[in-house]
Amino acid sequence: MKKNYKNMILFLVVIFLFPLQVFAYSNKVILGGESVGIHIETPGVMVIGFYPVNGEYVKGTPEIQIGDLIIKVNQTQVSSISDLTSVIEKEIMNNEIELIVNRDHEEKKIKMTLEKVDGIYKTGLYVKDSITGIGTLTYIDPETKVYGALGHEILESTTSEIVEVKTGRIFESTITSINKSSTGVAGAKNANFNYKNIYGNILTNGSHGIYGIYEADLNTKVIEIANPDEIKIGKASIYTVLDGQEKKEYEIEITSIKEYSDVKNVTFEITDKELIEKTGGVVQGMSGSPIVQNDKLIGAVTHVIVDNPLTGYGIFITTMLETGDKYAE
Repeated sequence: MKKNYKNMILFLVVIFLFPLQVFAYSNKVILGGESVGIHIETPGVMVIGFYPVNGEYVKGTPEIQIGDLIIKVNQTQVSSISDLTSVIEKEIMNNEIELIVNRDHEEKKIKMTLEKVDGIYKTGLYVKDSITGIGTLTYIDPETKVYGALGHEILESTTSEIVEVKTGRIFESTITSINKSSTGVAGAKNANFNYKNIYGNILTNGSHGIYGIYEADLNTKVIEIANPDEIKIGKASIYTVLDGQEKKEYEIEITSIKEYSDVKNVTFEITDKELIEKTGGVVQGMSGSPIVQNDKLIGAVTHVIVDNPLTGYGIFITTMLETGDKYAE
């Protein structure tokens, strides 16, 4: 009996030495709701379409595809459209170039034959090397200065490919007007950007939002974080900007909670008359707007339900914080 008792004690001690994973993020954060401009530069030049040269489309071997990220021309690294055109002019031989593209995280070689039109070599490719847009700041961790925004990834509008980040920043944004949502049509915020007033950098663009280090002055007011089991069906609020830079609170009704969904954890309906009058429902640019219930931050707006724009989805704030914790210094 003594031998069995000792074995039991040893077993319990071993279990005690393996605690559950604990995340380091604070249980209080600075509440967001501010509109932010977003600018991301990609680690290469993204192909977003094609145009004909002398009546024909230029083809590569194997054929280049929309969404390919051009990273090299004739083994020379390119990271911008100006790099691409400069290298082509300097290194093209017999009207041929060799591209290295990143496709689905794999590098592929593509040989292309170009034509010279009016003294300029034409690739037949529509490309971009950066993306600019608008979103809403969700939170700032006052201890680490890590911020989270949007609550979902940024996709390139033409290709629907996730935008990879070489460098990026968030900056001052002023809402100038709203294109209202209607059944089947998602509206949008329109804004002027002040690129010089930078709020922070962008370290990553992923399925739970964009994250980086907030570099501007911090508000000292904080709000507690709610765990998913504290969220209830019923009244809540979102914080967002609809005019200028004025952040306001608007009423919503939480209608369902899906604990095991990745990002669409909360379904809500807008009930605030002022918000409905100004926007017609959830609009683009509202992504990241913090959701508050019982004086606690519970999540962020992520998607509109286009067939009924008065309704939308939100992500748990704990999911965003777990992702953002990876970028804490």
